[in-house]
Amino acid sequence: MGSIRRSAWLLALAVPFRLGAQVNVLTYQYDAARRGVIANETTLTPSNVNPSQFGKIATIPVDGVVYAQPLYLSNVDMGPSGVHNVLFVATEHDTVYAFDADTLSSSPLWQTSFLSSGVTTIPSSDTGCTHIVPEIGVSSTPVIDSTTGTLYVVASTKENGDFVHRLHALDVSTGAEKFGGPVVIQASVPGTGDGGSTVTFVARNYKQRIGLLLANGLVYIGFSSHCDLGSYHGWLLGYDAQTLQQSAVFNATPNGEAGAFWQGGAAPSADSDGNIYIASGNGTFDGQTNFGESYLKLSGRDLKVLDYFTPYNYGDLNNKDLDLGSAAAVLLPDQPGPRPHLMIGGGKGSRLYVIDRDNMGKIGSGSDSQIVSSAQASPLFGSGAFFNNTFYMCSGGDFLRAYPLSNGQLGASAMGKFSYTSPCVPIVSSNGGSDGIVWTLDRSNTLRAYDANNISNEIYDSAMNPSRDALGTYVKYSVPTIINGRVYAGTQNSIVVFGQMSTTTTLSVSNAASGEASVAAPGSLIAIKGVALTQTTATAQGFPLPLSLGNAAVTINGISAPLLYVSPGQINAQVPFEVGGGSAVLNTMLLGDISATAGLTIRGIAPGLFLSGNGQAAVINDSGAVNSPSQPAAAGSFVAAYLTGLGQVDNIVPTGAATPATPLSQTTTPVTATIGAQKAQVTFAGLAPGFAGLYQVNLIVPTLAPGSYPLQITIGGFTSNTGLISIR
Repeated sequence: MGSIRRSAWLLALAVPFRLGAQVNVLTYQYDAARRGVIANETTLTPSNVNPSQFGKIATIPVDGVVYAQPLYLSNVDMGPSGVHNVLFVATEHDTVYAFDADTLSSSPLWQTSFLSSGVTTIPSSDTGCTHIVPEIGVSSTPVIDSTTGTLYVVASTKENGDFVHRLHALDVSTGAEKFGGPVVIQASVPGTGDGGSTVTFVARNYKQRIGLLLANGLVYIGFSSHCDLGSYHGWLLGYDAQTLQQSAVFNATPNGEAGAFWQGGAAPSADSDGNIYIASGNGTFDGQTNFGESYLKLSGRDLKVLDYFTPYNYGDLNNKDLDLGSAAAVLLPDQPGPRPHLMIGGGKGSRLYVIDRDNMGKIGSGSDSQIVSSAQASPLFGSGAFFNNTFYMCSGGDFLRAYPLSNGQLGASAMGKFSYTSPCVPIVSSNGGSDGIVWTLDRSNTLRAYDANNISNEIYDSAMNPSRDALGTYVKYSVPTIINGRVYAGTQNSIVVFGQMSTTTTLSVSNAASGEASVAAPGSLIAIKGVALTQTTATAQGFPLPLSLGNAAVTINGISAPLLYVSPGQINAQVPFEVGGGSAVLNTMLLGDISATAGLTIRGIAPGLFLSGNGQAAVINDSGAVNSPSQPAAAGSFVAAYLTGLGQVDNIVPTGAATPATPLSQTTTPVTATIGAQKAQVTFAGLAPGFAGLYQVNLIVPTLAPGSYPLQITIGGFTSNTGLISIR
């Protein structure tokens, strides 16, 4: 029947099957317009975000402070461990992590450190500035190109006494460097601002704080100074996303000084035409070559100034350190009327500006009457959010405010109930235009949620249940990531995850291989998804499989199910062979109490073919190698495919026990297989020796032209899902 060697790779089949959502968070504040809205959140609503139904479900430790917004990419092929929905986290200790966003395991899928012998983070004490403490590593929010599977991140290091900034391009599947990276960031422009004929980028003088922007095939990187110390300028640099070669350089004050790009960590904005919008801080302004204290519109490919707005009182703002550049420009959706392309911004000068992006107004004399409108407000840091024609912002010493916009005019603000001790950056989650929730993080170490239609209604804050929902230590201007029913918040040493507490409506059960929902066969492997299923992550260490793991247990019609893996978001279990057919009730248990319930149909046969990534079937060649396009099987050779749910066997194996090699346990129902359109001879079908709930089908590869073909298994009138098998 073919000699197939057992492979440690098969253990990866114990990892939960993941039904990946297609929603992603690839950049700061969700999109290049920086509106701060995730508009396809269907789980969290104002009615279920409350202390009884919503709270902290996991804490994932990391090695440093998290200033960067966590990013999220669905359906990432991680090789042998399969396909995952991934949360990417960058820290000031110069580390990037990739975590499973479903299981919330504290063990990363991968982590990449930019430190090595003689290479450290930059001690804050070396800069003379306490804006970021105690170390500077990765401060800005990275950006992801989902089409190439690349995460771009800038890391700052200290090497032989020098400060170095590098652009890294990491493979989202492995964390490995791509495109010949990393590259050291350097730049120079003609100018007299440094007392000569050239202004040169001196790495020691700069902090890379604002988020990265990916547009026009370039990665844009902005720099500010350390506090307002030393000689500095505002730099914005563009690097080719494929070659990592520098393609564009912009200096805000080449013939002057200062004009740094702060934006409270917010990334530059970009419109649908690829134009870039960025706000400079206090610095020299002449409207010719120097553009301190200005909103700038730059051409995408060469970063030339196309237009700008500078407040008429920029000199006074400079003198009082009330720079415009403390917040990013929020680009609004197209508006009715003659000026459809508007943006809203503000700074430390306690004023909001509504600006026409097609005619920004440059600078006026004695007033700013040339722009669309302006309004008195509190100082703005980071960015606001725009949802349903309302601009949301909050400031230190003030309340969350909501300004309605009509015909380009900001109306009187609605006001929340809580006065913030420090600025925050609001984020809105919604289901289209409904179920809007405004989320904030603040210095009282609290996650807060407000009804977006009535921000005086604070529907949740983590201090309402402090023993359960404690956030940890807040990071200033921190931006939470809300996606797929969960809130991910960065702290001084962790990612804290909030979501719905387990209820019958949030528990789902699926075939661990095919993902078929709510149907399973006796003895098969299933994946159970929910929230707060356990407080830890654990994997079974041997056979027989345990009936309790990490204080969690599962019963099906009252019969305990063996557990392979448990985590706050997912449990892997084996359906007991003793469970009868028909409707069944599955309960998850935590510390002996039922935590959630789901319905399940038990069918005698429910075949599911495991996949190993990229749609490839979980198949081992007769050489022992995992089948793939680079390791195809020869026509006429034996291969083994791995499945679950093939039903009863002739030599019964106890539930949870490892299948013995002697005697073999073959299926009592005949099995057939096809590869492409051709029948493949099955030489054995039964439980895989050395495992529980895993079936093995040995077959002979038919004669086919070289290539990859769909493999499908049929038993008892039920056909499995398909996976590719590669043939030579």
